[in-house]
Amino acid sequence: MYTTNAIESVNSSFRKVTKKGSFPNHEAVFKLLYLRVKELQKKWDKGHLNNWSMVLNQLLVNDQFKDRIEKYIQY
Repeated sequence: MYTTNAIESVNSSFRKVTKKGSFPNHEAVFKLLYLRVKELQKKWDKGHLNNWSMVLNQLLVNDQFKDRIEKYIQY
């Protein structure tokens, strides 16, 4: 399903920032990942999702998600 690309994007972003150096302890890595999540959140807050109509159609075809999603759709 298309929506897994968002998860892969986050994982890729984490790999990019962690391979740039060595870290003195686990806390330093967690701080770096936290800052990256904050950057990604700013990016996502713009509200534009690529191919959202395609994702929505795929979710509506699946009976598991259809009832959950339809209550939020404005016709």
